[in-house]
Amino acid sequence: MRYFVVIPAFSAAETIAELIRRIQGILPTAGILVVDDGSSDGSGALAREAGADVLTHTNNRGKGEALKTAFAEALRLDADAVIQLDADLQHDPAYLPEFAKQFEESKTDIIIGTRNFNVGGMPWDRHLTNWLTSYAITKMGGVRVEDSQSGYRLLSRRALETVDAPTSNYDYESEYLILAGRAGLTIGSVSISTIYEGQKSSIHKWTDTKRFLRLVRKYWSSRP
Repeated sequence: MRYFVVIPAFSAAETIAELIRRIQGILPTAGILVVDDGSSDGSGALAREAGADVLTHTNNRGKGEALKTAFAEALRLDADAVIQLDADLQHDPAYLPEFAKQFEESKTDIIIGTRNFNVGGMPWDRHLTNWLTSYAITKMGGVRVEDSQSGYRLLSRRALETVDAPTSNYDYESEYLILAGRAGLTIGSVSISTIYEGQKSSIHKWTDTKRFLRLVRKYWSSRP
């Protein structure tokens, strides 16, 4: 299987090199694609020095656009699947082989790293937000999604070729799941832990809430 680990990175200079080194030690056969989404702190250069292939956005275009760039490159390079994770080390690369193992055994189109919400110090408001959004996405997509806000995911080549979500920011990941469910793609999960060490979320609470509500208005009335 040909895997690529894809990492959207914006101002991730403090963590990106360490993340890449960990990936190389855990899944050494995978390619690593970093999209430097308009960083001004040298994130792209550090990722390249650490051994990743780096694609660059001159200006910050949003996480969704960074993922689109990475997915298109992975398809061009004949990936069988990609595994996406965030650049801030809140996703433990130790789970990468588990994603690959489950994909090879089940051929599930999308595998989401589902977090254990009883441990790890996740703030209560994130628990509530994740439950609500997961419920809404399950209803709108017609396929059960346990942790819609997890950015740790495996996407099969079939998913990459099938889903074309138009949004550009954090709402892209939610819309991707809605469209995947409606297209008949299978969605599974891998149990993961998530590290919370006081990092500030990159999500803009009010702006991204409004974006999610726009998705609800767009898709709710036509839910399966």
